[in-house]
Amino acid sequence: MMRHLLVLTFSVLVFAAGSLAQQAAPDFKVKASDGSVIELSKLKGKVVVINYWATWCGPCKLEIPGFINVYNDYKSKGLEIVGVSVDESGWSVVKPFLAKANITYPVVLADKTLKSAYGQIDAIPTTFFVNRKGMIVDHHVGYMSKEAFEEKVKGLLE
Repeated sequence: MMRHLLVLTFSVLVFAAGSLAQQAAPDFKVKASDGSVIELSKLKGKVVVINYWATWCGPCKLEIPGFINVYNDYKSKGLEIVGVSVDESGWSVVKPFLAKANITYPVVLADKTLKSAYGQIDAIPTTFFVNRKGMIVDHHVGYMSKEAFEEKVKGLLE
């Protein structure tokens, strides 16, 4: 019985996140950890990766170093990553984590709008890939290796 419930939950999650693929990415305007304002519509023309994560999430913490490396290597070619923290404790736990992890890409807190804009995020990490035209072209639920992430980014930057 439990196995069927897990499969059903995963199937629903994939369907919900997949339903956004090939649609215009929902716009948002939120304040980043450094005080700057991140507005998705202003990033049109860049490849944007939107990564939902949390400081307490093991797989999130494992993939962040690879995200940082890829961001540093491809930012000048048009890559932007927006980390969306779902930590309920807010900046009090997120900012120290950002400093310790040396995260170089912008990070924002998920507000109600951002939590629902990309569908019900039931598992983290959840990553959305937005092409230069502002369309969601792919998503990934779960850990991504640096190699898989870089391959996906390179394909979108070409």
